[in-house]
Amino acid sequence: MARQSISLTEPNDKWLKAQVENNEYSSKSELVNDLIRQARKQQKQIDWIAAKLDSAENSGFTSDSKDQILSQSKRQLNG
Repeated sequence: MARQSISLTEPNDKWLKAQVENNEYSSKSELVNDLIRQARKQQKQIDWIAAKLDSAENSGFTSDSKDQILSQSKRQLNG
């Protein structure tokens, strides 16, 4: 596993410590890794939505606006 050294603002460090102290996570590293996993998942969803919007815009088969397509895509992603 790669080791990194990062600097945190005081409010962020306090928040991380509180999560560990509340037994939400066993360490700051575990929490940071979880946050990164969540961000990567979110980015995947954003990329999927962007691809759907591009496809819809370029296909010419819809009269829906970008906002309508985005709303429909979010509903599909969230079940």
